[in-house]
Amino acid sequence: MQTQGSGKRVLTGTHFMLGNHAVVEGALAAGCNFFAGYPITPANEISERMAERMPQVGGKFLQGEDELCSVFALTGASLAGAKAMTATASAGFNYMQEGIGYAVAAEIPLVIVDVQRCRGENFATQADVMQMRWGASGDHELIVLAPSSVQELFDHTIRAFNLAEKYRTPVVVMSETTIALMREKLVIPEPGAIEIVNRKKPEVPPKEFLPFKAGLNEVPPLPAFGEGYRILHSLNPHDERGGIAWDPDVFEGLYDRIAGKITANRNDIVQTEGYFLDDAKIVLIAYGSETRPSLDAVRYAREGGIKAGLLKLITVWPIADREIRAVAEQADTVLAVEMNMGKYAGEIERVACGYSKVARVTKNRGLIHTTDEIYRALKEAAK
Repeated sequence: MQTQGSGKRVLTGTHFMLGNHAVVEGALAAGCNFFAGYPITPANEISERMAERMPQVGGKFLQGEDELCSVFALTGASLAGAKAMTATASAGFNYMQEGIGYAVAAEIPLVIVDVQRCRGENFATQADVMQMRWGASGDHELIVLAPSSVQELFDHTIRAFNLAEKYRTPVVVMSETTIALMREKLVIPEPGAIEIVNRKKPEVPPKEFLPFKAGLNEVPPLPAFGEGYRILHSLNPHDERGGIAWDPDVFEGLYDRIAGKITANRNDIVQTEGYFLDDAKIVLIAYGSETRPSLDAVRYAREGGIKAGLLKLITVWPIADREIRAVAEQADTVLAVEMNMGKYAGEIERVACGYSKVARVTKNRGLIHTTDEIYRALKEAAK
């Protein structure tokens, strides 16, 4: 039996692993040492494995009394120096919005995994895509990553931690019932091959430190509680010293920087993958698990002489506007593929407007698209 703190943090090797478990291993590989969560399907396997693994690596596990407790526990743990994560499912994500808004305003790095499910049932959906961006109150930008496989659940969880630490912001991993509860091959590299980003610390003594002083679009350093720096981490408008006092110029400048540190660094944050795009005249745009049948459909279409391609959105927010516009300028038709009523399709239509025709390939039945369904849409668009 392993004693507390004696476990291996990075399980290097090849595994046949559940998607929810891959999230846990990605978090641990990224340095996560605090997890708080509340039971909810289909995310429970994350909490269960965290309850087992956290003590093995010297971390802390907390089962909160609800989702709000869990997300606020993360903010405290993160400000104390921890790399902190929670996991929930769609209904639980609703309850976390107040904590997310606080983490945005106080610039607290943390990671939230939302395993999307249909309302009240554990069937597949991508219906949370707009809430992930706009759910919290007030002006803000949010980073949301969309894995499409067990391997990517591991990889993107690591990247979520790195982005949270680098930009001092909450980052959401957009999981889905579809991939969370499937088992696939997972390759975990050696620890030295995994990129790890840690938050920037102050380089001046406490008496000289201005906790929220940073240039436009820049990120201030973050000391941990107990390191001698006295800071008020407030939701309220605050100046460079952290002092709370309403001033329109202070408020505007604060949120210009909080939003700008993400929008101005979109080239570092936004990632996409393209398949068969060189000569594509019909381009599918998809994210998450819907990229899997989409890519199969593109391959079948190519065999039938249809010049089809796929733009896979790895980063859903901020929107990959340049990449979407580029394929729209090239293609005759863009097909927006989603497992909902067409929420993100409106963003694709906005970006592609005036460049190409956009058609929606949506499905809101608790089931992922089949390859044949998307292939039929491709053939219809090719007429």
